[in-house]
Amino acid sequence: MNKLLSCRYNMDTNRVEAQFNDGTILSIDCIAVEDEYSNTPAQRAELDWLLYNNPLEYAQLVLSGEIEHYLSLGCDHGRMED
Repeated sequence: MNKLLSCRYNMDTNRVEAQFNDGTILSIDCIAVEDEYSNTPAQRAELDWLLYNNPLEYAQLVLSGEIEHYLSLGCDHGRMED
């Protein structure tokens, strides 16, 4: 696998489908990622926000192994407003 070209979230399968410049297509199981890395409702909301709004960043974080670090930063994209 080389450079990650594009990603899209497939709501029907709950997977992020990533395409690389060498033609490889990789499917990331979002349920497995949530089960492994999200421990709080806020972390699940953050992962959901990434899925819907920035699946490319989601895939990059998962593939680089930095998703746990990202979630530890306490990002609040997914937080609901009062």
